[in-house]
Amino acid sequence: MKGFRNAYLAEVEQTPLVILDVGSAIAEPNQKSNRDVMSNPNWRLLGIDIEPGLNVDIVVTDPYDWTEVATASVDVVTCSEVFEHAEFFWITMLEIARVLKTNGLVFITSPSSGPLHRFPVDCWRFYDDAFQALAKYSQLNLLESQVQWAPAYQKGIQWRDCSAVLQRPVRSPAEEAVAFARIVAGKMLARHNIQVEDF
Repeated sequence: MKGFRNAYLAEVEQTPLVILDVGSAIAEPNQKSNRDVMSNPNWRLLGIDIEPGLNVDIVVTDPYDWTEVATASVDVVTCSEVFEHAEFFWITMLEIARVLKTNGLVFITSPSSGPLHRFPVDCWRFYDDAFQALAKYSQLNLLESQVQWAPAYQKGIQWRDCSAVLQRPVRSPAEEAVAFARIVAGKMLARHNIQVEDF
């Protein structure tokens, strides 16, 4: 997170920004969060999660349809160690794309390897090509992506993370309409109670 802030946000430290931290809940009181790294009096930081808790400002009713967050209302989205717990992470990616303003940035990190850790489920691991595919699916531009292949620790549990920076492109009104239709269609597929009249 520090690397992302230094590389992508250094020139906007004095600019008012809205930053949405997806999966923001802190499990332990002394645990560090993205809010600690992104703190800036010019920036409004909002934590979003599926349950109330420490560091959570917005609790979503539906994890795949964030009606609580307006379309194109966020300058930056951060999302650390969440996608492996999202059963339909590609729908989460569509919601991230929806809430981003034009030219808005996304920083995501999720494990490429590591032990099972359910919150409440642990479904996925990610590699180099994962975020290139997600960028195409969500119609965002991939600025960079990498996997931490070298072990992070001398001893103990070995985590390796995949991280990516993406950006919402400038689109024509017609392109915006297509992108919105793709998001709506994608979110429909995550619903368990789809009715014929929904189509």
